[in-house]
Amino acid sequence: MTQTVTEVDPREVGLDPTRLARVDRHFARYVDEGRLPGWSLVIGRYGRTAHASTYGKRDVEAGTPVTDDTLYRIYSMTKPITAVAALMLYEEGAFELTDPVGKYLPAFENQRVLVGGTAARPVTVPAIEPVRIWHLLTHTAGLTYGFHHVDVLDEIYRAAGFEWGTPRGLDLAGCVDAWAGLPLAFQPGTEWNYSVSIDVVGRLVEVLSGQTLDAFFAERIFGPLKMTDTAFTVAAADADRLAALYAPTSRDGAKMVRNERMGRAILREPRYLAGGGGLVSTRNDYHRFAQMLLQRGELDGVRLLGDRTVRYMAANHLPGGVDLAAFGRPLFAETTYEGTGFGLGVSVVLDPVAGRTLGSAGEFGWGGAASTAFWVDPAEQLTVVFLTQLLPSNTYPLRSQLHQLVYSALIDRTP
Repeated sequence: MTQTVTEVDPREVGLDPTRLARVDRHFARYVDEGRLPGWSLVIGRYGRTAHASTYGKRDVEAGTPVTDDTLYRIYSMTKPITAVAALMLYEEGAFELTDPVGKYLPAFENQRVLVGGTAARPVTVPAIEPVRIWHLLTHTAGLTYGFHHVDVLDEIYRAAGFEWGTPRGLDLAGCVDAWAGLPLAFQPGTEWNYSVSIDVVGRLVEVLSGQTLDAFFAERIFGPLKMTDTAFTVAAADADRLAALYAPTSRDGAKMVRNERMGRAILREPRYLAGGGGLVSTRNDYHRFAQMLLQRGELDGVRLLGDRTVRYMAANHLPGGVDLAAFGRPLFAETTYEGTGFGLGVSVVLDPVAGRTLGSAGEFGWGGAASTAFWVDPAEQLTVVFLTQLLPSNTYPLRSQLHQLVYSALIDRTP
């Protein structure tokens, strides 16, 4: 176990060092038992880093250890960054949340909704109202993912080349146009379904800013926040820091196998800039992003968003204030459904009791397909980032276990 020198003694910010050690020991067992390759963890409180640790190998076959600067594919933890980018433009008056997406992306005009049939012969009806930007940011647009493998629309997406990747030769604009040409799963705004909608938001950022998504991120977010290792690709000079990607060989996840095909993709300059899942980052970089959100849009004197905008982002936007269990389709997502709502690009805890794990109402965050996770808890002034590389993320209950262990280490009263 390697622990990094932190900004503050955890006891000064209401965290018990002995109980924090439980967190490390628990996840070290996953590595020792061959169920995870390695991991990085950082916990902050009141804007100060109180605990940081690493364990295991970034490359099991090569025997190279995880280090503080190990690079991880964060997959869908890209989504909150894309949402922040969009909200930065929103604050500049570039759009309104109620604007039809077709106003800026004409392919989204005249959408149709799937109501029956087969993938080869779908039956559709006209959308009652247009897909709006608010729908994209809340996953209520009616888009989907091909990897769900549940219904006809998922099959339609796979037939079009969208499952764990995109058709060869298509850039972000081309993918967005392709999705717009497919039917919607439901009338916009009537259900929640985890989907490619934040990728479409990434394209909106490009159109509204006049910059490519990678350029906007670098200039407006990563540069100001000093996130020096976060990007859409890993340069050759940094390839040795990249963690290898693994997948379980059995349903119980007792053994791992290296996923070289998907793992090496991040070493190539991408044609498709995936605002929904394309970034690589480090523990410390992403923790700076989380701290910015905890501090309501500002970090080290640099402000990306206004205080009210962050609060609005982290509010539950599902109609009637319901949770995902009541409004979402029972498909895979990077969060639990019970007691959890959804904001603009992030999940929001409404009731930790309903979710059956420790936490706070108002906590928000998201996870990634390779079992990564982060959250921000304004009530406890807490930030947590956990990075590893095991795909898919529902192999083990890592996130719920991380919650119960981290919150058990809090020993002061909520301020």
